[in-house]
Amino acid sequence: MYQITVYRKKEPWNKNKLVGQKLPLKLQQIWAIRIRLELSGNVRDLALFNLAIDSKLRGCDLVSLRLRDIAHGLSVQSRAMVVQQKTGQPVQFEITKNTRESISQLIQHDQLTLSDYLFKSRVKASDHISTRQYSRIVDHWVESINLDATQYGTHTMRRTKPSLIYKKTKNLRACQLLLGHTKLESTVRYLGIEVDDALEVSEGIDS
Repeated sequence: MYQITVYRKKEPWNKNKLVGQKLPLKLQQIWAIRIRLELSGNVRDLALFNLAIDSKLRGCDLVSLRLRDIAHGLSVQSRAMVVQQKTGQPVQFEITKNTRESISQLIQHDQLTLSDYLFKSRVKASDHISTRQYSRIVDHWVESINLDATQYGTHTMRRTKPSLIYKKTKNLRACQLLLGHTKLESTVRYLGIEVDDALEVSEGIDS
């Protein structure tokens, strides 16, 4: 005797959700979040925020960083290289002075060793924060300065510095290298450059 399977139509995953590219942060928004984290004394989140901006890494690569990936001994380096989980390709990034200082504070605060994950989870079952935890942390950051969290996310952190660099220099090749993209077209789509340029032209014309 055959079993009858009842078909139930599945709802689209994006029903009632806002999808699309997440907005990058503007310079004043970066500093607004950074100052709030400094004033709150949140050592881990300050280091996470600063390194997310500098590294331009995907969330999966950022949360799985170990101290040895960015430091020699306990000295945080000004440049680092990691292999991206998604592409298997290496990508280099700079670590600015402010970021190095916040990571040094984290090393002392959490008493990290070279083999330790940088961003430890507060959940005992996990060695480091998950990408889902990271996403919730980003939501908290943007909401703390009264931004709409539906328009921002973990890719906001990845897109922010390349977007600032492109606006200042128009050097698309530099943005491609910093993001670790193999194709220039991917960088154009990822940063939404053609749309942004068109909007800037449109805004400069009085109708």
